[in-house]
Amino acid sequence: MGKDAGGGTREPQREVVQRGLYFEEMEEGVRYVHRPGRTATETDNVLFTTLTMNTQSLHLDAAWSAEQPFGQRLMNSMFTLSTLVGASVAQLTEGTIVANLGFESVRFPHPVYHGDTLYSETVILAKRLSESRPGQGIVTFEHTARNQHGVVVATAVRNTLMQCKGDAA
Repeated sequence: MGKDAGGGTREPQREVVQRGLYFEEMEEGVRYVHRPGRTATETDNVLFTTLTMNTQSLHLDAAWSAEQPFGQRLMNSMFTLSTLVGASVAQLTEGTIVANLGFESVRFPHPVYHGDTLYSETVILAKRLSESRPGQGIVTFEHTARNQHGVVVATAVRNTLMQCKGDAA
């Protein structure tokens, strides 16, 4: 609360709560740029890889990986995918998503290494009202992650079920 001109306290005029966008607020063809970026660390890679029981040596064994085609350990691609989608949450789906329906396409055209910074963006490819779930709509997102050099390192097309504004809980 602030002070009014007479030194007393005054109530805030309005309150803003962070949330994602409702179905009606999303426009096809719009590009949403998600910031800040996320620098991927060795700790991220080891923790994510071991938490998910992925024993792939390309993520865990520095000596072995040094002798492989990329010459070093790679970030776990599922970490890359999770970070790509996760970066969009606060801006697009926080509190407004009903469910992930699936991924049509996931690609990793360039490796991610320890120390790379991921920058993500999302384009709304399509949207339609759900035929079976009144008050909800299906939105197709195309997510893209680039590294600090602007090289595309991951893409994913994802379908989600979103709340319509009038039916929000």
